[in-house]
Amino acid sequence: MQAHVTDPYVQRAVAGGYRSRAAYKLIEIDDHDRLLHPGQTVVDLGAAPGSWSQVIAERVRPGGRVIALDLLPLDPITGVKIIEGDFREQTVLASLEQALNGKKTDLVVSDMAPNLSGVAPSDQARALHLCELALEFALARLKPRGAFLVKVFQGAGYPQFLAEMRRCFGSVASRKPKASRGRSTEMYLIGKGLKSGVL
Repeated sequence: MQAHVTDPYVQRAVAGGYRSRAAYKLIEIDDHDRLLHPGQTVVDLGAAPGSWSQVIAERVRPGGRVIALDLLPLDPITGVKIIEGDFREQTVLASLEQALNGKKTDLVVSDMAPNLSGVAPSDQARALHLCELALEFALARLKPRGAFLVKVFQGAGYPQFLAEMRRCFGSVASRKPKASRGRSTEMYLIGKGLKSGVL
């Protein structure tokens, strides 16, 4: 708890009005890779508690739209349409399609991670499965040349997932933001330029 309270990114998040330190992971990535632009439509998967959606909403103004999905409830965020539920369920997807008004999205982001069991092989498999689901979701809903940002964990299955990302996007880059805890195996993959005919 002491380490959390004294964490500089936690302190910055409190001072900046963000709901978690994760906001600074996205801020650093976007400052480097320029994923977010005014007027974009962005879908945020696994959005709770909402810090990524806060950053996205700020950076797609004016004229942008943000749709946040999560199993957990989110407190309202200005400029963000919140959908509570499992994005694998048809009713939730129907709500998303309604929010998109039948249009494609410019960017899909996913900071999802499973609840950890402490059994490393099982946790890695579940985390990778979420990545695969997020990629499948993105491929179906991105505009031509759209982009995808996803949190991954290095370990079993990671090389295969990286290869699939490269199959689907014109360029793929990996990032380890400074706000990511050093002991964590998490990193972020950015796919830009959705290739045609990859579904």
